[in-house]
Amino acid sequence: MSSHLTTHVLDAASGTPAENVVVSLARHLPGGGTTGVAQGFTDADGRAALGPERLEPGMYALTFGTGAWFADRGIPSFYPLVTVTFTVEDTDRHYHLPLLLSPFAYSTYRGS
Repeated sequence: MSSHLTTHVLDAASGTPAENVVVSLARHLPGGGTTGVAQGFTDADGRAALGPERLEPGMYALTFGTGAWFADRGIPSFYPLVTVTFTVEDTDRHYHLPLLLSPFAYSTYRGS
């Protein structure tokens, strides 16, 4: 696996992978603000690998373009963006952050 961070987006309302969701990764800077690390789209299986082979220790934000994804399907939704903020402590570990998505709710967890 070439990326240190992966995600899997599932449309919980339809029970199918969410293909073509824009996903961006940013790192929170110690003095404030953020810097972009990577951006991509989920594939046909709703998966995306982002970032370098190794993430430096620190706080990161993974942001999903959920509003645009639902709008492309003609589905009204409440959350235009879903941002998951997490901390990388162990730089040798793989990080997997799945997102279960519906028009008016979402859930996330640390996967393996």
